[in-house]
Amino acid sequence: MLDPQSMSFPMPIYRHDLYLRIRFSIVLAFSTLSLYLPAAELRFSLYMVAHSVQSWPTDKDAQQKSMDTIRNLGVSRVILESYRSGMVVAADKLREVRDSLESQGFQVMGGIATLPGEGFGVKQNEKLGWLNWQNPKTGQDLERVMRTTAPLFKEYVVDDFLCTADTGPESEAARQGRPWPQYRMDLLSEMARTKLIQPAKEANPGIRVIIKYPQWYDRFHLFGYDVVREPVLFDQVWVGTETRGQYTQRYGFVQPYEGFISFRWMRSLSGNKLTAAWFDHGDCQGIDFLEQAYQSVLAGATDLIIFNYLDVIKDHPGDVLVKQHTPELRRLAEAVAQNPVTGIPSYKPPHSDAGGDLYLMDYLGMLGVPLIPTAQFPEQESTIFLPTQAAADQAIAAKLQGAMKHRPVVILTSGFLARAEKGQEIAGWAGVQLPSAPAALLASQVYQQQKLVEVLHGLDLEMDLKAGKAKVLLMARTKGKDIPFLLSHETRGVTFYVINVHTFSQPDFDAVGEVLLCPRELGLLEIPESWANTLRTVFNQRLDISIAAPTRVALQPLGNSSLFLHNYNRSEVTVQLTGKGAATLDSFRNLNMPPRSRLWLHRRGVKS
Repeated sequence: MLDPQSMSFPMPIYRHDLYLRIRFSIVLAFSTLSLYLPAAELRFSLYMVAHSVQSWPTDKDAQQKSMDTIRNLGVSRVILESYRSGMVVAADKLREVRDSLESQGFQVMGGIATLPGEGFGVKQNEKLGWLNWQNPKTGQDLERVMRTTAPLFKEYVVDDFLCTADTGPESEAARQGRPWPQYRMDLLSEMARTKLIQPAKEANPGIRVIIKYPQWYDRFHLFGYDVVREPVLFDQVWVGTETRGQYTQRYGFVQPYEGFISFRWMRSLSGNKLTAAWFDHGDCQGIDFLEQAYQSVLAGATDLIIFNYLDVIKDHPGDVLVKQHTPELRRLAEAVAQNPVTGIPSYKPPHSDAGGDLYLMDYLGMLGVPLIPTAQFPEQESTIFLPTQAAADQAIAAKLQGAMKHRPVVILTSGFLARAEKGQEIAGWAGVQLPSAPAALLASQVYQQQKLVEVLHGLDLEMDLKAGKAKVLLMARTKGKDIPFLLSHETRGVTFYVINVHTFSQPDFDAVGEVLLCPRELGLLEIPESWANTLRTVFNQRLDISIAAPTRVALQPLGNSSLFLHNYNRSEVTVQLTGKGAATLDSFRNLNMPPRSRLWLHRRGVKS
């Protein structure tokens, strides 16, 4: 078997000689989710943490060697961090490194990581090394750094620690009975304005101040990220797409599709203020690092921020792969700017709790469902997906009823029904019966062609759901009892589907001491191929093309111009393209995709 991490290809996006020789043609007619992305050339930026800036060599030969390594990766801009974890870089040192880089043609900007350190700020009293922003010393120390260093740069980014989990006496008194998430969003929005943005602009009126969000979008509001106010306060928005290794626990079992979901959801909130995706080398094999780049570009990023300089000068294997793939990434960025990825809208309002559907969108993307997250209710779309997050909209029942006039396919999770305003009424439309007290269950087996098969890790269910009038399409079994997983029912000319799915909820995080990221592996990605195909049929039925394949194969249509497939499995898979859009593929409908590989299929006459 070929090793995709070690090989160089003339057109590196293709992973088989057949694909190198043949230009696939495909006529696609997808339903579209309207989105405008301005065309821009893809660029690479490199982040240098404060400790690296402080240790920047004074020897000219050593400087040149470092800059040659950076340039070799295709980097045109370097971000110099002024502060992190107690390390404050003096203005003179920042100026020295800035001038050294600019003399070699690099653009340079500033950055800050708002983390506590010895003698700097006050650490929070909970897990993770975040700040207690309520204590005056924290704001004073940060303001001092901003006033001192902002005059050195035209742009300045705040790294993804503009958050807190502090529950100490100061914070408890200040919140004055507000829920913790609301108190923290109020606090951090004000601190961002008065201790970061305002001091920077007073010291340097022309400076642009940027906020960088992490990738854990489903938990932003819990720790103070306000995705409504902050994009207005800051001049620009960047988003983390640092999914890292999907099979490892170090940073959580995060799925690669999360980078796409995180970026596109923030795009629906920030518009064209969002330009850059930020990913790193941590917990990454070379192929993990490369996959982050592809999902970032597919999401619409035109600026890839690589974290960090230390890994680059140590020759991380991902850097070689990204360099090999840079021509194709640039072409892909141009294509996405003209034809953004389209698919099934998934409604996640701002500051919405996920209940038992935490990061569900990432997993559905890994099942070959091209989900497009949106912070606005997708009233006019032909397919509407409402996970638990959508229940945060207090007017959801009325909005759904209005959308039903257009006869959409409506897909709901059982968690949404349990939490939504008029959830029982909506459950009646969908033909299902909710239990009086929902409780998550783990099914060890599922029915496949009337036979029970085991599922690795077990299949998590949100509740003991009753079919009522609905038809059961997929059934699971737990402790000798059959429980529906997927159901369908038609009413008022609308076909409803209910998925009795559970990914993670707060108790799942608490069980292993996790705070931000996926706490364990899920059986949802271990379901039989026939189950994955059934789920795709439900979600993708209004699209002109879908796939029949195992799990961990992502499908991402670029409007009606082309199609992107990604095999995230560690083994070769066969992918069959289905639907009217695949009609012109003839004998090439069945594709053998090597492990961790990609295919970009183009419509006849459309340039790549």
